[in-house]
Amino acid sequence: MPNFSIAVLPGDGIGPDVVAEGLKMLRAVEAKLTGVAFSTKEFSVGAGEFLKSGDPLPPETFAEIAQHSTILLGAMGIPNVRWPDGREMAPQIDIREKLDLYCGLRPIVLFHPDDTPIKGKTVIDFALVRESTEGLFVSRLDPYSLDADQVTDRLRITRAGAERVIRSAFRIAGSRRKKVTLVDKANVLPTMAYFRSIFDQIAAEFPEIATERVYVDACALYLVQRPESFDVMVTENMFGDILSDLAAALVGGMGMAPSADIGDEHAVFQPSHGSAPDIAGKGIANPVATILSVALMLDWLDHPETRRGGELIRAAVSKVFADKTARTSDMGGTLSTTAMGDRVVAAL
Repeated sequence: MPNFSIAVLPGDGIGPDVVAEGLKMLRAVEAKLTGVAFSTKEFSVGAGEFLKSGDPLPPETFAEIAQHSTILLGAMGIPNVRWPDGREMAPQIDIREKLDLYCGLRPIVLFHPDDTPIKGKTVIDFALVRESTEGLFVSRLDPYSLDADQVTDRLRITRAGAERVIRSAFRIAGSRRKKVTLVDKANVLPTMAYFRSIFDQIAAEFPEIATERVYVDACALYLVQRPESFDVMVTENMFGDILSDLAAALVGGMGMAPSADIGDEHAVFQPSHGSAPDIAGKGIANPVATILSVALMLDWLDHPETRRGGELIRAAVSKVFADKTARTSDMGGTLSTTAMGDRVVAAL
């Protein structure tokens, strides 16, 4: 019987709160599946670990995490715990880059029309694919001084990096509604004109997939005007970082936005939200993004039973959200973190 080993990184702030509900969901689904099992091992990574050991991602911890192909992560970082140069600690990005997790998948699904601020929208269902290893993030670790006269960031697009993430987007679209939207700024930036040329070359490999090309500023407009028109979007790292938060707002907020960062050998699954230390331990964080990230994790494990488990979770969330009163405080409701997790488990 396959036993899938999962590294668990609860992290900082509300990370432990929501990860607890994700693991509760995993065990509930495991009981419904046949012939598969899950084992988990927890690791301390994040700003809290830095305060204990002086390193948010100790090398020996990372080495052990890397032995697991599957990683469930809560949230990392505390705003007032920073490096001397002013940057917030982001070991989740370090892990993404060290494990070469180039395909940042952000599914966006509206479960109830009352949860979107866009009037008259009843169906929002698309996936944003964000390149997660280069783009404007590539120089984030370059040394700089807060006393300098200027500081410069670099935006790097490589052919290999662009090809693999664009192909991932087309493959994802092949299992959906068969449309890919390229989001770039090819009218201004040479890197984006280059990215678009590679997109055009890859698109020719997938003649059954419809395509469109949209500038990032126009895309922000269209996401508000016509979100139902998108199926799969593919874009650069920073553009994807910004647009994924806008997209989350369309379906109820960051507490409804799961994510996966996928490479050839490893994948990390986590809610798109941050650590929100101001509400940590208060029992009011929305765990649904983490629960839906567990569903993505089961999809990625790619066993018939784990794929069925992912569908069971999404169906359970859909059933819970059909009741307009079943919401946590971020969405205007009164359910606690654990009560929402219990509702979804019961809906199985």
